[in-house]
Amino acid sequence: MSVSTTDHRSDPRTPPSEVDVVVVGAGFSGMYLLHRLRGMNLSAIVIEAADDVGGTWYWNRYPGARVDVESLAYSYSFSEELEQEYEWEERYPTQPEILRYARHVADRFDLRRDIYFRTRVTAASFDEDAATWTVRTDHGDAVTARFLVMATGCLSAAKMPEIPGVNRFRGATYHTAHWPHEGVDFTGMRVGVIGTGSSGVQSIPVIAEQAAELVVFQRTPAYSFPARNRRLRPDEVAQMKANYRAFRQAQRESAFGLPTPIPTKSALEVSEEERNATYEAAWEAGSLVAVLTAYNDLLTSKEANDTAKRFVHNKIRQIVKDPQTAEDLCPDYPVGTKRPCLDTGYYETYNRENVRLVNLRRTPIEEITERGIRTTDREYEFDAIVYATGFDAMTGALTNVDIRGRGGLTIKEAWYAGPRTYLGIASAGFPNLFMITGPGSPSVLSNMIVSIEQHVDWVIDAIAHLDRNGLRTMEPTVEAQDAWVDHVNQVAAATLYPQANSWYMGANVPGKPRVFMPYAGGVGAYRQKCDEVAARGYEGFVLSP
Repeated sequence: MSVSTTDHRSDPRTPPSEVDVVVVGAGFSGMYLLHRLRGMNLSAIVIEAADDVGGTWYWNRYPGARVDVESLAYSYSFSEELEQEYEWEERYPTQPEILRYARHVADRFDLRRDIYFRTRVTAASFDEDAATWTVRTDHGDAVTARFLVMATGCLSAAKMPEIPGVNRFRGATYHTAHWPHEGVDFTGMRVGVIGTGSSGVQSIPVIAEQAAELVVFQRTPAYSFPARNRRLRPDEVAQMKANYRAFRQAQRESAFGLPTPIPTKSALEVSEEERNATYEAAWEAGSLVAVLTAYNDLLTSKEANDTAKRFVHNKIRQIVKDPQTAEDLCPDYPVGTKRPCLDTGYYETYNRENVRLVNLRRTPIEEITERGIRTTDREYEFDAIVYATGFDAMTGALTNVDIRGRGGLTIKEAWYAGPRTYLGIASAGFPNLFMITGPGSPSVLSNMIVSIEQHVDWVIDAIAHLDRNGLRTMEPTVEAQDAWVDHVNQVAAATLYPQANSWYMGANVPGKPRVFMPYAGGVGAYRQKCDEVAARGYEGFVLSP
């Protein structure tokens, strides 16, 4: 699978041998970190594997790729000037529009001069005597730093499926997370798509319009809601820009990083007629959380969730004409417990004559052959195969780097039974190592930009606290970490989330521990906890001179 380059082709420079802070990743986390670190007069560099900024939105260029949070909400809040000057075009922007925004931010704040592109961090080790990190790259660079911040993103370690013969296919193969930058024209081709998560749901309708024949291989159906995407109206943009401060505060205090009315009723205390009218309005709203926030018990009561599940199943049956295909597209797990999708014509695509759905629960894939895909039922011949098989989410980008803390312990070893962090920000045994939106924080259950800004601000304040007080290192105690992991597990256990085999649980990666990784307690409550920890002199951390 080839990955081509973009406009910034300068050869990688050699990074300095010593800085205050090394940041890994130049997505929205890494860019904001660099901006804040410069404001503290700390020497900082960002190391980035791609050849430009954007992170997830640099790599994920598959057809139909767009964000599922509205552009006016999925944007930085740290600069009022940036908020006022930037002009978003669509309600839910496409990948090119989001990448354009990331590049605008990089230009506006002159960030690229401290970002080392086309350079991958391979290892990092903590020197206990010097209290520094040595960070190594695939170019043989070694950079010493007081602090290491992993801004590597929750969905950045792409994974291929565990299917025999993946390298045997003679046609073209693509992974949605490593799409050729020049795009792909599927006109007249026979195409197989494996996977129906977000990238599958977004790309399938676009590929179907081009391909002569499209066969979709689905193991687990997704819940998908219509995005109702459109161009933004000048009046709504003006209104948002006039009220941004209040809106941003509401974002920070909300459950998902998206201001929504807090539901007061149970789904079980209203009539079926009223319930269906509420769900219908939510379906028409074109929102990722409208259905989930319709009632106060949809994520905690299976009986309540079943009412939403029946509603969505009925919608699918109304849209998809073939009864068997419609049934195959109806998920059997609770609504919202796997990442829901926003789509443009996804279910309608299965009414096209050139599109076919294969239910892998009935006829599993046995192997990839030279000519295509063989299931237990038959062999399908293709000109191209698209793997929409997702990511080793939350932890993959961290455990793929050889990170060694005290006593040479690797983070992979420390997390053998599942990730262990305090607040999703730091891990015991790894002093001065911070993670932005790491496991144990709201991250993927939230508007990522809201969570990113909160984490970056917290880390910046922590570093400033150390410097002000002549302190050298900070790391969580095992006790604080254990208590936080227990709390994260308890909150998840009180919900329906663990009932689905989701990537939230690591269920898409064979051998990965089944642990619910994000924090389900809400963005506002989590921020309050982080603020309390800081206000109490970084309670739960050991601060050492």
